[in-house]
This record gives sequence, C-alpha cells and structure tokens, in this order.
Amino acid sequence: MKHPASNAVNIRRSRNGWRSTSSLYLAFLCALIVLGLGSLPAKAQVSREYQLKAVFLYNFAQFTDWPESAFADEKSPIVIGVLGSDPFGQALNETIRDEKVRGRPLVVEHYRRADDIKMCHILFISQSETRRLDEIVKSLKGKPILTVADADGASSLGAVIRFAVENNKVHFRINQEAARSANLTLSSRLLRVADAAPPGRTP
Repeated sequence: MKHPASNAVNIRRSRNGWRSTSSLYLAFLCALIVLGLGSLPAKAQVSREYQLKAVFLYNFAQFTDWPESAFADEKSPIVIGVLGSDPFGQALNETIRDEKVRGRPLVVEHYRRADDIKMCHILFISQSETRRLDEIVKSLKGKPILTVADADGASSLGAVIRFAVENNKVHFRINQEAARSANLTLSSRLLRVADAAPPGRTP
C-alpha cells in the first residue's frame, strides 16, 4: 500500500539513513514520519531517531541563510558540528555525503567543548551536554551559529532550534529571537512546519 504522500516527494534511501532530493521532504518528515518506536528494540529506536534527525540537520542547512562573514570565502563548506557525545554513528556523514547547499559542500566536525569551536554553522548540542546547555548557548551568543539542542526543556530555550520526540514523532521548535540574535535568516517554509516558540516558554 502506498503512503499517501508518496507522490508528493522524491525520496531515496542511503546506506544508513534517509536522504532527500526535494525540499518538500522536510515538511514530509514533520507531518508524516512516525517512528513506530514501540515495536522496535531500544537500540533500533535510537538508530531510527538519529537517522531522521540527521536528515533534519541537512534540511536546516537548506532553509537557513548565514551572513557572508560566516564564511572565509565563497567555496568554504557549511560545517555541521556535533558537541558532546555523537549519537549519529555514520548516519550524519552518510546523509550529507556528496551533497551541496547553494554550491557549498557540507562537512561534519566534532567538539568536546564549546571552546573548541572555531568555524561552525550548525551546532548540534548532544543530550550529554544538557546540564550545561544554557551556559553553552550563552557562550555562543552573537555568533552566526544555528544552535540545535537535542533536548526540549528549560535549559534549551535559548537554542535556535530544539528537537522533541512526542507521540513517536520527531519534530522541532524554533526560537525566532535567538535566530535574529545570531544574524540568521530562516526560511518561511521552515517556520511553517515548526512549532514557533517565543523565548522564555515552550509552546
């Protein structure tokens, strides 16, 4: 039986995760992808969740505009950083392999501490850093970095984007004020499929 959205998007599967050949895949993920975690072993649940989150990070790159000062030159890559423990395995590298956004390649870097960050455009803040999340976000204030927290709670409110898993769905919330403070422009298409949350509270 075909999925009701199967004709709306063009999707191909990589070795370790889902890739998109259409920007509409972001909306498809937000609205329709159900993890079905209850029927999977714990390890498989985590693997599936982070395959999907890897695709989200790739799509965030497509729907975000950075100031020119965020890049050394016109050929500089878009750097996706992972701060703390890496939950992706090979999923994130597989998702961005051979992909370009507005002519720029994408690369993944890993950081143990926020102080290690030099040039980064999307920063995924792992759950291992939850206790220090507020401190991390404050240390990056004013820098053109799209902070993405893998947590949805009081400590993550300052991040530009924060992931949440509810009813077996991966979705995300956006703090538009944090995006403006980082001098980032988020596409209206991204905002339409997110839960836009004012700073200081969860929606």
